[in-house]
Amino acid sequence: MSDPLGASKPTFYVVDDDAVLRKLILGILRDAGLESIGAAATGEEGMRDCKDRSPTIALVDINLPGSSGLDVLANLKSLRKPPRVLMVSSEATLERVKTAMTLGADGFVVKPFTAAKLISAVETILKKK
Repeated sequence: MSDPLGASKPTFYVVDDDAVLRKLILGILRDAGLESIGAAATGEEGMRDCKDRSPTIALVDINLPGSSGLDVLANLKSLRKPPRVLMVSSEATLERVKTAMTLGADGFVVKPFTAAKLISAVETILKKK
C-alpha cells in the first residue's frame, strides 16, 4: 500500500479497549504494509500518543472507557497536524455514523469486519486529499 501523501510507509495508531481486537487490527494493517506507531486502550492515552506521534491514520473505537471515541475524534481533528480517522464500532446506528462524520471522521467500519473490509476502508481514506 503506497501513501498518496508521499511518505514511504503510512503510519497508524489504534485506540480500542478490546485487547484482542487491537492486536487483530495491528496485525491486519502491518500485513497490508502500514507501520504501527502504537495502540491504546483508553481515549486519553490515544489522544496523548497521537499528538506526540502524528500518525497518518488513527483507528478509533466509539465506545471507550473515559473519553468516548467521539471525544477522541474531535480532539484529534483539532490537532495542528490531524490524522485521518477511521471510526470502528459495533454500534453503527445512522445517528452515530452521522455524528462521527460531522465531527470529521474520514470513514466508519462496523464490527465485526473482515481483514479485506478494514484494508479497503483504510486504503480509501489514504487516497483522499
